Amino acid sequence: MAMLPSWQDKTFEGKKLGGKIRAALWLEAEVGEGNIFTKAQLRQAFPDEAQIDRRVRDLRDHGWRIDISRDDPRLKQEEQRYVSKGAEVWIPGQAKTAKHKNSLTEAQRRKVWQNDNFLCRTCGVGVGESYDDGGIELSKLNVARREVLMPDGSTEFLYVTECKRCGTRSGERQMDFGEVLTRIKALTPLERKVLAGWIEADRRTLSPLEKLWGVYRTLPAESRAAVKQAVADDGN
Repeated sequence: MAMLPSWQDKTFEGKKLGGKIRAALWLEAEVGEGNIFTKAQLRQAFPDEAQIDRRVRDLRDHGWRIDISRDDPRLKQEEQRYVSKGAEVWIPGQAKTAKHKNSLTEAQRRKVWQNDNFLCRTCGVGVGESYDDGGIELSKLNVARREVLMPDGSTEFLYVTECKRCGTRSGERQMDFGEVLTRIKALTPLERKVLAGWIEADRRTLSPLEKLWGVYRTLPAESRAAVKQAVADDGN
């Protein structure tokens, strides 16, 4: 395996290393895939590169995935996450390969929201709606990448709507689409009819019994014990 040039060098084998190449080498050598870095760390590493932030953004055009807080709500405003490497731009010719856009435009983001009916695909909350916990927080929608295991065994990363709260509480989710199809085949006709109704409405309305179960789960231990006794007494 060939040794990488040093990100601290401005030339390599007689050729100039620009800010984009040096930024890529810095991400590989100092940050590592999956890890977070800040703008301050980036600028401290490249005090002589006035446009180093832009050079990092340019790497996305070559398949590098570098998330910001808009892509990953868990990140703070000043943080970025180096997710995965793209083209090895330090190799002659690689920097001229076809560009790949990883960041969504506003139009693309809105198209994902429209396809998902402006509903969080994790908790079901709609845009601008309040949560069921009685708080005053209103939902804000983002676009997340979801790993989908396809029936043929391949893996795809697809965009899905997720509210900011769900994005903060969760890591990257994986969904086994083949398993979903298998479980649908195992449903009874009545279960399929109920599921079809939920799919048509794109929202599941909880029954009174399910809502009561949700309330029960929030009760302290003493109250849960009293509810258990009350249910047992009514059954006699």
